[in-house]
Amino acid sequence: MLSGLFEQSSNGAKLIAAVFIILISVIIFTVFGIILSFPLFSIDIEGLEVLMNTQDYSNIGFMKYLQTVISLGTFVVPPFIIAYVFKGQIAEYLFLNKNPHLFPILLVAIIMIMAIPFINFLAEWNSKLSLPEWLSGIENFMKTAEKDAEKLVLAFLKADGLGTLFINLFIIALIPAVGEELLFRGVFQRIITDWTRNAHVGVWIAAFMFSAMHFQFYGFVPRMLMGVLFGYLLVWSKNMWLPIAAHFVNNAFAVIAYYLMDTSVIGDRVETMGTGDNYFIAALVSITLVILLTYIFFRYQKEQKEIQEYKNLDLN
Repeated sequence: MLSGLFEQSSNGAKLIAAVFIILISVIIFTVFGIILSFPLFSIDIEGLEVLMNTQDYSNIGFMKYLQTVISLGTFVVPPFIIAYVFKGQIAEYLFLNKNPHLFPILLVAIIMIMAIPFINFLAEWNSKLSLPEWLSGIENFMKTAEKDAEKLVLAFLKADGLGTLFINLFIIALIPAVGEELLFRGVFQRIITDWTRNAHVGVWIAAFMFSAMHFQFYGFVPRMLMGVLFGYLLVWSKNMWLPIAAHFVNNAFAVIAYYLMDTSVIGDRVETMGTGDNYFIAALVSITLVILLTYIFFRYQKEQKEIQEYKNLDLN
């Protein structure tokens, strides 16, 4: 009965409905996640208050659990519900109905790895931006919040073995890659594109929303540009698995690199590639390769589309 309920609705109504579905899902998952934590962690209300103290990193296991539950409720589940009430055909609406070929998957993975020096370069530049003097209070608050967030991320990344590493890959790399792409590219980018009848506007606004959602001003620009790249990967391929793959590679690289640095397998140069006074050339080479590889991806997808159109004509 709910299948395709909003199919004929205006895009404004669809946007409001999408936000409403997300809010309801977050509330339900958070409440049930907390209730389920009582038997899972053998705690009561007082114990829950202790575990929810994000400044105490000894509670990292509980924080990972709650983060997983909230992420599922915020990003992963809502797009499927939204696709069902908007279209009825979930896989088609979310561009999940095509199996990607190996070549484009490898290509987007290489693009993301080649982009690391440029991303680091932009992140360093972004971190040096400052607000006007009259907004110094807000700036100090944001800097403090980002430092606290960075400490929490590092605590999440800490792994005492391969088992924890795989758990981190699932929580920090896979769930965000799937959920955030389904929500921002599959839902919001689609609604905005349909609303404005302009794919470029859809890509950039969805990327802005994607970056803003992280509430990290000093990493806003590189994250938004990554969102732009993910958006165009979807526009050109009409295949959600490719931006998901690109997003996963970016996240997984960070998780694995931190693990290898923390276990002294590699040095910390990976983390600083593209930063500092002497790394401008590395950033320049990085963005040049990314543009070149992205163009190859664009041409490949265009050729695949032309081949498919020719086959369809031949069949008719």
